[in-house]
Amino acid sequence: MLAAGLAGTVATSRERSLARYRMFAARDPRVLIGFEPEYDWRFADLLHLMSQRCGVSADSKDTSGQDVIDPDRTLVALDAFADRLATVAATGAPVLLGTGHPHCLLGFYAALAAALSSAGCGVLTPAQGQSVDITTRFGVRTHHLTYVRGVALMREPGARPEASEPGVHTHSPLPVRLALAAAAEAGGPLPALVIGDHGWACGAGQLGIEAIGLADSDDPAPFAAEAEGRLSVAVPLDDTVRSDYYGPLTRYVLNRACLSQ
Repeated sequence: MLAAGLAGTVATSRERSLARYRMFAARDPRVLIGFEPEYDWRFADLLHLMSQRCGVSADSKDTSGQDVIDPDRTLVALDAFADRLATVAATGAPVLLGTGHPHCLLGFYAALAAALSSAGCGVLTPAQGQSVDITTRFGVRTHHLTYVRGVALMREPGARPEASEPGVHTHSPLPVRLALAAAAEAGGPLPALVIGDHGWACGAGQLGIEAIGLADSDDPAPFAAEAEGRLSVAVPLDDTVRSDYYGPLTRYVLNRACLSQ
């Protein structure tokens, strides 16, 4: 993890993290990503939480440089993440996987989808091809929900369904709301567990669906949601390194969950 930059000194800047903690404290929906906090999180509270959950500096006067994620905290969370996979696999319950980081994390989630499917879990694909309008930095854009190797992601209209265009980066909770609404309208089944990141995890957890996910040190919402009991597990790691760097992490999780194929 240290060599790949998944933990230790990561690419996420301290300035960006602190700015996003302040945005969360101000309840900016761009940073809440589907989570509706019950607790009145202040900046100091978030900094303390992120220091506990991720290992970032708890010193508010430390305002520059790169963030640090404690690899021991990552491993503890990965073990809990894998244990939840093992539990759902043992029951054969349906699951839903989705990512807002398809360029980096599609392979990780796809491996989980394949392993869970082999264990007898239904890998759900509701709302395939349906569209949703998502606010981006370029304004509101229509995106289509699609599934690649069992993993939900968003594509812009006209995007080619090729590996070179795996999908768009989004923090929005709208895709998971669309998927869960479609599943409910079709009479189910609903997922027993949602596995993902950003809005996929926080949006599902807010709706009362158990969720686990990965989160970077500049994304306080999953960790605050975990602290409030909305997410079962939030794993701290850099979520924007090269996709192949997640290979050892994938094998670790599958081995721990006894899902290696």
